[in-house]
Parts: sequence; structure tokens; C-alpha cells
Amino acid sequence: MSRQAESPFAPRLAPYAASAANSRGRRHPEPPPAYRTEYQRDRDRIVHSAAFRRLEYKTQVFVNHEGDMYRTRLTHSLEVAQIGRSIARVLGLNEDLTESIALAHDLGHTPFGHAGQDALNRCMRDYGGFEHNLQSLRVVDELEERYAEFSGLNLTYETREGILKHCSPRTAAELGELGARFLQGRQPSLEAQLANLADEIAYNNHDVDDGLRAGLVHIDQLREIELFREQYEAVCQAYPRLNHRRVIHEVVRRMINRQVTDLVETSRRRLEEAAPRDIEAVRAAPAPLIGFSEEMDAMNRELKRFLRRALYRHYRVQRMSAKAERIVSALFEAFLDEPLLLPPEYQDKARAQEARSGIAGRARVVADYVAGMTDRFAIGEYERLFDPSQVT
Repeated sequence: MSRQAESPFAPRLAPYAASAANSRGRRHPEPPPAYRTEYQRDRDRIVHSAAFRRLEYKTQVFVNHEGDMYRTRLTHSLEVAQIGRSIARVLGLNEDLTESIALAHDLGHTPFGHAGQDALNRCMRDYGGFEHNLQSLRVVDELEERYAEFSGLNLTYETREGILKHCSPRTAAELGELGARFLQGRQPSLEAQLANLADEIAYNNHDVDDGLRAGLVHIDQLREIELFREQYEAVCQAYPRLNHRRVIHEVVRRMINRQVTDLVETSRRRLEEAAPRDIEAVRAAPAPLIGFSEEMDAMNRELKRFLRRALYRHYRVQRMSAKAERIVSALFEAFLDEPLLLPPEYQDKARAQEARSGIAGRARVVADYVAGMTDRFAIGEYERLFDPSQVT
């Protein structure tokens, strides 16, 4: 573990928070930043990356061209970062690390959301599979090409650890120090635990908002869900003449606040009971120390079940998903069968990887190319490859 002086720009932290003084460092050693903390440097590298910019045109639930008002992977990541930072400040955790993890957690997501990921995973079944958390790690470790002295972004161990939320034992064994916690039953940093739950708060509540905006779910359906119902009734009682759109905004805002409050109070109580003396005690804990109460956990599960049934399986979303899966599968198969269809730089990578790892190496490069596409670029590539009227 590297030991270095804490930056004068670092905030005051609880003893169990992550800090530069207890960071495990970077894969490639670098001089410390002059006017930023190490985790601020991570955040800045993420924000300036090409993969981060592409999140603007990657879908959350609705395909990008369906409307400008729906959330994308970029807006979702910003919302996760905002929620995470607010909670980190209250709990004395490292806001900069929490923000870095939040902003990076979706960098490896395919076009077309989970439909694209599922399709690409099926395509890669015989070549090692595909999982977006692992792909996010691959983006920051290898695929970004911005620096003269190393591939990737060379982020700190703690940010990389937070990106990798789950991992199979087989994959963990291949990841060395980063995968060891999955094999040893250890916990990630509190900031990583927090970013994971901030992600859950953001996507559940904002999918409610987007689903209502799209007309795919309705108030009467949501009133059967306890977390929504209690806030909806409170808003209608306090503001009986408020218009529909503002009612929804107020309800969703209050739902988020209810979950954040519960998460803060429950986590604070767990931390007081466990009294971890430092980050290593956090890692050695038998279970995560950041979490919801049993009551809120049950309400969240109810909301997730509803969204799965009423929104994600809605026939209009399923139609979009079916199209997305066909596009991703067709692109993968075409590029794998004929690598000369790839852009020149990817042709070179495919040849090099195939020389090292056989057809699985070529498949991984094709998966990198397809996963990096935005929704609209993937649609454009599909048309260029398969529409006879497109000649370029």
C-alpha cells in the first residue's frame, strides 16, 4: 500500500473513509498532482474521456432518438454523482472518490441499455462473455487512448475497485489484487458501497419519472406501490391544485429524499455499531456497512418488481429492445466474420489480439468496438452495412 501525504485540498474525513494516505495507488506510478487530490484527478480524467462523452447518446430506458427529455447514461451518471456526494458529505466519506466511481460506473455500457448488453453477452458466450462492469474497467484500464506513457486512464485502485461491483470467481482470479476481495469475501470501500446504492436510488426513481412522461406507466398503477403512494398522497394533500407535471416532480423528489434519509440514518447507525477504525476494518467487515433499513429495502424491492413488470416489459419497450438486440447481434456477427469491415485501427487491434488469443481475441476487439457505439452510431453502422441504398 502506498503512503503519501494527504493533499491540502482534501476535505476532513472520517477515519474509515478512503484518502490519499491509504490509497493503494495506480497501476503505473505517477507524481502526485499539485493542486488536486488523487481522486479529483481520477474524476477529471473520467470527465475528459471519450467514453464519458459518448454516454450522452447511450440509452437509459428509451432509445436516444425517441425524445430529448428522457434520461441518458450521461444524465444518469451525473444524477448518481450528485446523490452520492450529498450522502458522502454527511457521513464523512470521500466525496471525490464517490463522485469518480459514480461518473465511471457506466463507461462500458453498450448502446441500447440492457438489451444491448444482453445481446452482446450472447454473442460473446463462447469467447469469455460480456458484462458492462467489467467493460467499464476495461475502458479505464486499457481502451482509452489519451496519455503518452500508458493505455487507459490509470485511475487509482479505489476508483477501479468501485467500478467493479460484482465479479465471477473465475474472472476475479484473473484480476489479481482487484479481484481478490470477491474470492476472500471482503468488502469494498464505503465510497464504493455508497456509489452502488446511489445508482439504485437514481435509476429506480428516475425510471418512474420517465415512464410516466412516456405514458407507459400511470398514477393509478403506481399508487399500489408503497414508496410512491405515501409521497403522492402527501403532495396531493399539501398542494391540491398543483398541475400534474409538477405533482410528479414533487413526488419523485420526495421519494429520493425519503430513500437518501433512510440510507444516511441506517448507515450512520451501522457505522456507530461497527466502529471501524480505518478502511481496512471496513474491508474486513462481514457485510456492507452502507445500506437501507429493512423497511426501505422491502419498499425498494417492491418498486423494482413493479418497474420490471410494468415498464421494462411494456410492449413498446420490448419492441425497442428486440430491434436493439437484432442490431447489436448483426453488427457483431458481421465484424467477427469479416474484420475488414472494421475501421482500420480496429482491424489492427483485431489482428494483434487474434495472434495472441485466437478467435477469442478477435471477438473481444469486435465487442469493444460495438460496446463503444452510441445508439445512433450503432443504427447508422447497421444501415451502412445492411441497407443497399447506403453506399458508404
